Amino acid sequence: MMKQVDFFFDFGSPAAYLAYTQLPRIAAAAGATIHWRPMLLGGVFKATGNASPVMVAAKGKWMNADLARWAARYGVPLKMPAGFPINTLALMRGSVGMQMREPARFGAYVDAVYSAMFGRGENMGDFEIVGRVLGAAGFDAAAFMALTADPEVKQGLIANTDEAVARGAFGAPTMFVGDEMHFGQDRLDFVASALAR
Repeated sequence: MMKQVDFFFDFGSPAAYLAYTQLPRIAAAAGATIHWRPMLLGGVFKATGNASPVMVAAKGKWMNADLARWAARYGVPLKMPAGFPINTLALMRGSVGMQMREPARFGAYVDAVYSAMFGRGENMGDFEIVGRVLGAAGFDAAAFMALTADPEVKQGLIANTDEAVARGAFGAPTMFVGDEMHFGQDRLDFVASALAR
């Protein structure tokens, strides 16, 4: 049976972005697959009583510096978008919708959103910018907006979020190898070790 890592993520988390830049390499080295699980971080926070680190001034300041250190270590760009934190409901619905309706294009969608949001620091909470970014990546903006309104897609995001909470998630990124949970992009070494067993 092929090894698998379940990757619960929200585009609004810069830590999840950093994990996204590294996890494919880790999974490939272990001969594992990534099960991409879009969830709504706001829903996870509400269900668990957690909150974004940026809500605590000292923690937010430290986190921004720490994320920059990790980005430098990984050799990837990290530019915080204007308007951060961003409401990602439509983007996360879009992610679920792509998995349901156009699974072959899901990876390109994730790449386009993450590259714009944290690679270039674009405000992906602005629908005009979202439309431009997706259009440049070959997606139809009107079709995307229709997808985010699809009741089945909405329910899929709710189900993913509920599952994440039921399995113990309280933030993003949360990764599972079997029943073993790992939280945070700074725990990827543990994910690699779990996949190697």
